[in-house]
Amino acid sequence: MRIGMIAGEASGDTLGEGLIKALRRLCPEATFEGIGGPKMIAEGFDSFVPMERLSVMGFVEPLARLPELLRIKRDLQNHFIASPPDVFIGIDSPGFNLRIEQVIHDHNIPTVHYVSPSVWAWGQKRIHKIAKATDLVLALFPFEIPFYEQHKVPVKLVGHPLADNIPMDGGGEEERIAARQSLEIALQGRYIALMPGSRRNEINRLGRSFIETAKRLLRSDPTLSFLIPCANAARYAQVQELLAECGVSDGFYVFEGRSHETMRAADIVLLASGTATLEAMLLKRSMVVAYSLSPLTYALASRLLKVPYVSLPNLLAGERLVAEFLQHNVTVDNLAGEIQRLLTDAQAQEALTAGFRKIHERIRLGADIQAAQAILELVAQKSTKSR
Repeated sequence: MRIGMIAGEASGDTLGEGLIKALRRLCPEATFEGIGGPKMIAEGFDSFVPMERLSVMGFVEPLARLPELLRIKRDLQNHFIASPPDVFIGIDSPGFNLRIEQVIHDHNIPTVHYVSPSVWAWGQKRIHKIAKATDLVLALFPFEIPFYEQHKVPVKLVGHPLADNIPMDGGGEEERIAARQSLEIALQGRYIALMPGSRRNEINRLGRSFIETAKRLLRSDPTLSFLIPCANAARYAQVQELLAECGVSDGFYVFEGRSHETMRAADIVLLASGTATLEAMLLKRSMVVAYSLSPLTYALASRLLKVPYVSLPNLLAGERLVAEFLQHNVTVDNLAGEIQRLLTDAQAQEALTAGFRKIHERIRLGADIQAAQAILELVAQKSTKSR
């Protein structure tokens, strides 16, 4: 069996890695090709283009890369049409993948989209495009299912692999201590992780606010320490430059990579909205969520948004479980005030942990194997119909 796949982000690479492993267990002769990251490549995936060439976000930002993205799209479409795979799987990155899925689907190749686009949140008319482009949507979260069922689009709830891999107690105190040992920081004391994002633009928009928030907290409690993971050497240099501009060094630990260990070592996490909020929730770490977009992207997104929250813990809970601050509300007063409340209110932290545990139980479904089984069932159905 030959399987085409495209992942355009680090989170998609992680999903792809688990999916390849599960598909190989069920179908040992399967081969995989398309675009993937280092984790997928380590599993024998044949990536035609470096995955980072697709890593672009927002409404406006992709325009600068449009010629290259169009060329990659054309080359991939031509390849898969000339040499049809048994199934094509687009992993997240809907802006890129759905366009390719549409063309491939029109050539009678079974298509799957893994990770529901946020049609339930904004741009709900996109559901019609999804219906035309895919044979099956693999959804990670329960709240996504009713919208697809309402529009009669085939969907399968598979849960999230992180929920399978992280213990229900988040690893407990032993996990926290082990992470601090690995990071070579003091085992005692209170640590706050600052995670403004993995891209240059995200750090430009949130990094200074996060550092100034830490400075405010240090004035109230000089015993606090702050952990800042950086996605790569360029982001590490960017954060170090920001720290120097803000006039701080003591009490701050900056790491290249190691975001998972940093989160595990922390007591509280201040972070950008995104997949990292899910991991913090599964680790049972109290958090404060912030996000800021370019003015034009925010103006477009805010008009289209159909849900009251943007962070995954709140969407999954169906209520404001964690504090989230967007755009103009990302202020030192707001961020420091909420973190200070969590530092001093044990009951608030306990309530968060209880809410996080309920969500964890609902999305711990064996995602990798569920997704693999659903894909192979689709291939079998399509094969039977074509005979």
